[in-house]
Amino acid sequence: MSGWQGVGLYGPGAVRAWVWRSLRAVGHQCGCSVRSRHCFGEPVERIMTDATEVAGQSTASIPGQRRLDLKVQIESTGPCRKKVSVTVPRAEIDSTLAKSLRELIVSADVPGFRKGRVPRSLVEKKYRKEVSGQVLQRVLMDSLEQLAEEHQLDAINEPDLDVTTLEIPEQGDFEFDFEVEVRPEFDLPKYDGLKIKRPVREISEEEVTSAISMYGEQFSQMLDPVDGPAAEGDFVECDLRFVFNGEEIGRRSGVHLRVAPRLRFLDAEVEAADKVLKGVVPGAHVTLPAKISMEASRAELRGETVTIEVDVKNVSRKSAFEPESLAKTFGHDTLDELRTTIRGILDRQMQFRQRQAVRDQVLEQISTSASWELPENLVLRQVENALRREVLEMREAGYTDQQIAARQAEMRQNQLSETRQALKQHFILDKLATQENIEVTPLEKEMEILNMAQQSGESPRKVRAQLERRGMMENLEAQIRERKAVDFILEKASYEDVADEWTPPENSHPVEVAIGELGAVAEPDLAVEDAAG
Repeated sequence: MSGWQGVGLYGPGAVRAWVWRSLRAVGHQCGCSVRSRHCFGEPVERIMTDATEVAGQSTASIPGQRRLDLKVQIESTGPCRKKVSVTVPRAEIDSTLAKSLRELIVSADVPGFRKGRVPRSLVEKKYRKEVSGQVLQRVLMDSLEQLAEEHQLDAINEPDLDVTTLEIPEQGDFEFDFEVEVRPEFDLPKYDGLKIKRPVREISEEEVTSAISMYGEQFSQMLDPVDGPAAEGDFVECDLRFVFNGEEIGRRSGVHLRVAPRLRFLDAEVEAADKVLKGVVPGAHVTLPAKISMEASRAELRGETVTIEVDVKNVSRKSAFEPESLAKTFGHDTLDELRTTIRGILDRQMQFRQRQAVRDQVLEQISTSASWELPENLVLRQVENALRREVLEMREAGYTDQQIAARQAEMRQNQLSETRQALKQHFILDKLATQENIEVTPLEKEMEILNMAQQSGESPRKVRAQLERRGMMENLEAQIRERKAVDFILEKASYEDVADEWTPPENSHPVEVAIGELGAVAEPDLAVEDAAG
């Protein structure tokens, strides 16, 4: 299974799986699958079944399957991209044509002739368009099937081929070509006995208490707007006007900004925001300088400073959520039980950081074989997928919604470089997992969902529904598989325990606004849907 399958990357059978969709497209072209519901003299439903079954097995294993005398040329046209040129000899076309005509003669209904007795020349003339479409359909199906089997095209996207533009020539060979993105080709070096530095630390009682406060804030509710100036941690509801070089580039109304040291927009950061927002009251007007990310989508803004004019409408404050109430939310009767659960969550977060550190070291140590580049358009397509994977991993590790939202904002500011790195890690770990026959069991997936449910205070059924609704079940399976690959390396590694130098990130607040894309609506994700509420 592809580690990113279902979210833009395909597994090794991509071409075979794509054949079925191509078959339907050509069926529409010749009309046989739509009007007569028959093709090659067989019900379309049977062809559909055969196509999907063939896509999952070797054509060599199909009884009576005749292999075509194809001429195939494959050449590289760029990073992870191949051009495939296919020639089907005329003899193969004539053989397929004869078979299609025999099948059609049996079922053709022509006035003045009994079924099965219609002259071939008359059938060719009367059903010329249908026969041509049927021959194209069969030749294309058989050639693509054989191509996928014999040449092992490890595709990661659908081939760039519009089958509706193809036609079988009346004379000569049938030629077609297409380009397709494929997995990078590289050799895995020896990964037994890698020397790994593993960060370790003991979770202190102070960290547990701090974590209880963070979770308490996550479950607390926003109060109605209050009178008086904004204090540290309050939320300021405001209208924003964005100005660059003296010109307005956009507006956004009803935005909640938290009085925090740092505000993280999707493509920018505001430092020392609390010094400006602390003390504001409804009706106040202040300005904030926003530094635009070097990877923002709007090139002319990269690295520049945009002025944010803030018109304050209301100030709100979250209610306190007592530890006793939090204990009940987690299904506990005592604070000791709550502290045990929170300590377990912090231990999982420590393990998460260990996995990240190990993954980075593994990637670095085998990077000598990873000199391959990734196509820029592939990286761009996977930006959102990389973000979803990171969110899912952090939820599995038990991070709060606020922490996840802040990490999302940070990743969006460095989206291209972080996605490129994540993709390389995926390809390396996925190849290792395939080589070592590492797979994921249904029980392992259920246990992950159960852990996520316990950490979020939701039912496993609700968490599963959320994952399925967002199309992330395959992401979950892929991440478990990659984690098992890292564990496999660790089992054979020699590693040194070193002090974990991680420190909690500076208090920051995510703002779901991309300054370079004003007017776009951010897609909801697994992080808190409204960080202010």
